[in-house]
Amino acid sequence: MAVIRTENLTYVYGEGTPFRKVAVDNVDLSIDEGEFIGVIGHTGSGKSTLIQHFNGLLKPTSGSVYIDGERLWDDKARLRPIRFKVGLVFQYPEYQLFEETCYKDIAFGPKNMGLSEEEIDKRVRETARLVGLREETLSRSPFELSGGQKRRVAIAGVMAMEPKVLILDEPASGLDPKGRSQILGLIREYHKEKKNTVMLVSHSMEDVAKHCSKILVINSAKVFCFDTPANVFHRAEELSSMGLSVPQVTRVFDRLRAMGCGFDEDVYTVGYGRQLILDRLGRANAEVTK
Repeated sequence: MAVIRTENLTYVYGEGTPFRKVAVDNVDLSIDEGEFIGVIGHTGSGKSTLIQHFNGLLKPTSGSVYIDGERLWDDKARLRPIRFKVGLVFQYPEYQLFEETCYKDIAFGPKNMGLSEEEIDKRVRETARLVGLREETLSRSPFELSGGQKRRVAIAGVMAMEPKVLILDEPASGLDPKGRSQILGLIREYHKEKKNTVMLVSHSMEDVAKHCSKILVINSAKVFCFDTPANVFHRAEELSSMGLSVPQVTRVFDRLRAMGCGFDEDVYTVGYGRQLILDRLGRANAEVTK
């Protein structure tokens, strides 16, 4: 079942002015429940504008957005409860922290949902566990924490609302390689445990290739393709023409193929590439020992 669906979705900035710009152009999209979706596109392609429609931050110029079967904007009284189904984590979310303690920051969303104190406490502690925050951290001020820990608190605040769809805009941006790996690993574990829909907006082809089951490519305000990583990165020349790249390991294996090494498979993760090489070496050693 589609948890997010759009029909002819269009959004125009500056309508009726000389600065008119079509940011989302006639997009038809269907995202099923439980999927882990990567969203990629060059700067200015429209991907950030698109995701802001999914929880009603922007109202379409024309077309429709359906969340869990309900059409956004049909009934303003239903807008608030529908919004709770889609959690949106903006880039550098730690700048939005403001409470005295990490506990209060994580509890802010669930409290606004009108939940009981018992349920709020349960969600705060469960979500803190999911993002790797220790119990004692909850009583500390978020401003005493490292950048990576602050980001975990900010992400936990959205997770605690238990949205059916969690959208993260460049969640690992600005972090060192270790912090980046940890944050993305936690998001993957969250998806695995909760089995809800996750959308990861990223400029890193390696990240979306490693973590996502499908990739949505936005180009010039339109959907270029929405497919598996293998099928998306197989279109390397087309991606390059729109200012995107493929994972580095894909370029390596494309080069090996051009040199006649005989790797026919599309490789887009380091783990898969490593296994192919080990399998090739194993077969070669077996031939030698015959």
